[in-house]
Amino acid sequence: MRALLMACAAFALVACGQTTTPATTETPATTEAPATTAQTPAEATAQDTCGRSQYAALVGTNIAAATFPADSNIRIIQPNTPVTQDFRAERLNVLTDANGVITSLECY
Repeated sequence: MRALLMACAAFALVACGQTTTPATTETPATTEAPATTAQTPAEATAQDTCGRSQYAALVGTNIAAATFPADSNIRIIQPNTPVTQDFRAERLNVLTDANGVITSLECY
């Protein structure tokens, strides 16, 4: 029985071992320049799922001076404010500093 327990323990340790192969130090024969990943305006707009671009001018202003539509999906987050961690790409999060100045706009 003791031998069986020792064999199971050894098997468990082996199963948790390294599963990847070590990287080789060979370099490829040809090297290509890395591709640039500049975004087109259409791609940038496609990622703006919450409409933050239409409120971009509000960054740096006081939240008291900002007006948002009443039926919009906007959440104002001040420092030390608890928020849920659910992801909603269509929700605009307006982050402010301690003085109420809008510091950033995020879609999440």
